[in-house]
Amino acid sequence: MTATPKSSSRQSATAAVPLPVGPLDWRRLVDWLAADGVIAPEQAQRTIARCSQAESAQHPLVRLSSVAMERASDGKVLDIEALTEWLARRVGMDYLRIDPLKVDVGKVADSMSAAYAERHGVLPVQVTATEVVVATSEPFIEDWVAEVERQARRKVRRVLSNPTDIHRYTAEFFALAKSVRIAQKAGGGSGAASFEQLVELGKTSKQLDANDQGVVKVVDWLWQYAFDQRASDIHLEPRREQGVIRFRIDGVLHPVYQMPMGVLNAMTARIKLLGRMDVVEKRRPQDGRIKTRNPRGDEVEMRLSTLPTAFGEKMVMRIFDPDTAVKDLDALGFSAHDAERWEALVKRPHGIILVTGPTGSGKTTTLYSTLKRIATEEVNVSTVEDPIEMIEPAFNQTQVQAHLDFGFPEGLRALMRQDPDIIMVGEIRDLQTAEMAVQAALTGHLVFSTLHTNDAPSAITRLMELGIPAYLINATVLGVLAQRLVRTLCKQCRQRDEKSSREDLDEVVKPWKISGGYRPYRPVGCVDCRMTGFLGRMGLYELLTVSEAFKHLVTQAPSIDALRRQAVADGMRPLRLAGALRVAEGLSTVEEILSATPSLN
Repeated sequence: MTATPKSSSRQSATAAVPLPVGPLDWRRLVDWLAADGVIAPEQAQRTIARCSQAESAQHPLVRLSSVAMERASDGKVLDIEALTEWLARRVGMDYLRIDPLKVDVGKVADSMSAAYAERHGVLPVQVTATEVVVATSEPFIEDWVAEVERQARRKVRRVLSNPTDIHRYTAEFFALAKSVRIAQKAGGGSGAASFEQLVELGKTSKQLDANDQGVVKVVDWLWQYAFDQRASDIHLEPRREQGVIRFRIDGVLHPVYQMPMGVLNAMTARIKLLGRMDVVEKRRPQDGRIKTRNPRGDEVEMRLSTLPTAFGEKMVMRIFDPDTAVKDLDALGFSAHDAERWEALVKRPHGIILVTGPTGSGKTTTLYSTLKRIATEEVNVSTVEDPIEMIEPAFNQTQVQAHLDFGFPEGLRALMRQDPDIIMVGEIRDLQTAEMAVQAALTGHLVFSTLHTNDAPSAITRLMELGIPAYLINATVLGVLAQRLVRTLCKQCRQRDEKSSREDLDEVVKPWKISGGYRPYRPVGCVDCRMTGFLGRMGLYELLTVSEAFKHLVTQAPSIDALRRQAVADGMRPLRLAGALRVAEGLSTVEEILSATPSLN
């Protein structure tokens, strides 16, 4: 975590007199904003009039941000972050927006007590061998610096951060560090047996309890933290010396926290307990699920998976946030061209519609979002899944139970007797499931399912490899949607890419040509996107619709190239072309598209 460097002097060029000492005063800040031309004089007068109406114990920056002053240059509202960044420049301090993923909570909590941090309104954010970086929102109060330097035996470097973040993270960081210490103390630092730790058994008989209060608090923090950071997956990974926690955000894994193996094992046990999994069994993989709530109070589903590794039991939690699990077509990333064709396809009365792509490409989100829109009170939508990834009240959902010999074929066979109109099969994995899906489509049902193929035309040959005859494919398959997820550029910091040209983009998608405007951007990095240059992801789609001409090519030994050419003639845009169109719109980069989509050759 790096602070934005500012002038090394504590006196800005705009300040003709020495800077004051003591707490910030909101009136002085308003005068400075007007003097610097950040706000117009009349805006300053209105702000003073409004803030003078009542006394407030709020920090001056918080108080001024609530007034919603407009910046004179562009009319944008000055929020607390903009005010803090401006103040840092004026007083010659480094500005820092605290990124909790880059803070070593254990180290910073050891540099001062929670009570001391709260009393002085400061928060350590980084500890190195030579210095402690401390965030403050009061640039003119320094009486605590000497004491911290004496206790930490390191120099203190102050950075300016907004007071809301300092207050919030002071509570979170110190509470987390305390819970980990309590949990570690309760367990005596012991861990479960692992590949290289069997000889360590017997050193202590005290094991961490999954219901220990310290462990409970750490697990609660972990989930709330993941929801707040927009994580799609949480990884708990045992290593030789310590446990590692990582979050997957926008498709990329970020290290979050390192903790003693005893604490990580207790956290895993706690989560398995809540997920109704066998806590004692650690030799074989297990699956489970948990329903909880995010900070806004919305229900969130989490799918759990454990795997035995050399150093202990690894756990991955996949998060299905309702805000991301059900979206409209625009939010999913469908172009107008594909959205219109997809809507026409899903309104057909019967047949099979397949969604293909690798794991983590957004297939489940596409299916849930589509089914949610067509699941009216007039139709019976039934699903058979492994596992049920998110509970949706509008569907009748069934869970595959392998240990009861209740798989996809058995589930589909049972659903056929439940008077369904629309059926969703989690995945077609074998000939039995494929045959049941075909039978359901032939008897007048609309069937949705997924396959693992690289592109849409390959789904046809995949069905043949499973053993479905060509004539049954022609009779039942309506269309195939292949998809990928790519990162989108952060709109706060992206910059025009002067080096990129239309010829470069045309080279990527030969022989297609991109029509319309071309606005290439490149990633830069800012605090909003954690210096990655990307914020969020969007879908890329290629939609194959089965036409009469296409059916003539589906023989017992079809040419995949011929199928692809006909699909394009019928209106399919390949994944790479779909990505190139997003690059032309300034939403992503050529490098991101090339890494996520198959070649057009």
